[in-house]
Amino acid sequence: MSAPPRQRRPYAARVPMDVRREQLMDAALAVIVRDGYGGVSVDAVAKEAGVTRPVVYGAFEGLGDLLTALLDRQQVRAFGRLLAALPDDPDPKDPAALVEVAIERLVTMVREDPDTWRPILQPPDGLPDAVLQRIEADREQVRGIFAGLIAGVSEQQDGVPFDADLYAHAMLAVVEHFGRLLIDDPDRFDTQRMVDGATRLLRLLWR
Repeated sequence: MSAPPRQRRPYAARVPMDVRREQLMDAALAVIVRDGYGGVSVDAVAKEAGVTRPVVYGAFEGLGDLLTALLDRQQVRAFGRLLAALPDDPDPKDPAALVEVAIERLVTMVREDPDTWRPILQPPDGLPDAVLQRIEADREQVRGIFAGLIAGVSEQQDGVPFDADLYAHAMLAVVEHFGRLLIDDPDRFDTQRMVDGATRLLRLLWR
């Protein structure tokens, strides 16, 4: 009797390394969205992408390296979209309108593409220090943009100038918190509710 034929292992077609890395990052993001960060592993990513573990290790040094690359990619995308969401030519004499337009665009952006924002607003525990430093550096850049907008508004107001740096921290905290609410419970927090709430809250800072 001849031995039964050996079952062949799945074969991953050869693709350029940059394409493979994108494929694996997409697979990791899909696992995060479906199973949370606790479900992410090299095995889970390989299964999601339809490849073997050695293929993953051929593209990344390990899970930490893969998550770092994913976070870097999502940050680049998110930061570009954040800049695009800010008003092109803000009028510092009308801060209420500035806040309303910016918040509406930001809320719409997060609702339309929560997967881009999830690794930024809800980063996993145990990230390498280099990644955490990158997140904070990006936040600092956004805070700087907010501080510039707030300083411009302050120049148009009577009385004591705003503490633009402090207000920028508060504004970013509001934006990030509202972003997490949108990701966690999008049906409960519709766009208009978020816009109204954020606008009223941020207006309090500018009275």
